Amino acid sequence: LVNQKSSDIQTQLNVQQADLQAINTYKDVLKKPIILSDVLKQLREKDNYQGNLEDLQSSLNITNETNSQVVTVTAKAENPYIAKDIANMVGEVFTNKIKKLMQVNNVTIVSDARLNTTPVSPNRKLIIIVGTILGLFIGIIIGLIKELTNTKISDMSYLTDELGLTNLGTVYHIDNKNKALRVVNIITGKTENSSHNRV
Repeated sequence: LVNQKSSDIQTQLNVQQADLQAINTYKDVLKKPIILSDVLKQLREKDNYQGNLEDLQSSLNITNETNSQVVTVTAKAENPYIAKDIANMVGEVFTNKIKKLMQVNNVTIVSDARLNTTPVSPNRKLIIIVGTILGLFIGIIIGLIKELTNTKISDMSYLTDELGLTNLGTVYHIDNKNKALRVVNIITGKTENSSHNRV
């Protein structure tokens, strides 16, 4: 909480506006090495943290609601206990250091970080739903492409009834390698191939 106390109402309003403007600076300072280097040192001593300064910076998310004097520090880590310690240590180190850095005494921790043992990433339910929808969509697209690009003729009635061609004869050929009977139909001087299982 960024808040300076004043007994005068008009002065309090001016101070509140100044605090709101200072929050953007504080949000930036919270992720700077001047704060995080001390946090990193404490984490290595307490939790045997293996990450570096960049890992610590990327694990932090600093947020502030519009016109709110409260800044929220959220930390993500593979171990929920380390994430809790990161958030708490950042708050503690910042409140101690900001007094010397900016000669102010207007930052107070209003609540400690709470432990969240439920993983926030990856969202397995969302991944399964998206994967299923994407799989169905891709399957339908592949099926349509195969159907539209299929030029094989599977039924002789299509040639004779729909295209009006005349069947001149049928030639049977046994393929010993594939154990299948190949039927070659001769239609109006053209040769068409279709495969049938051997009986």
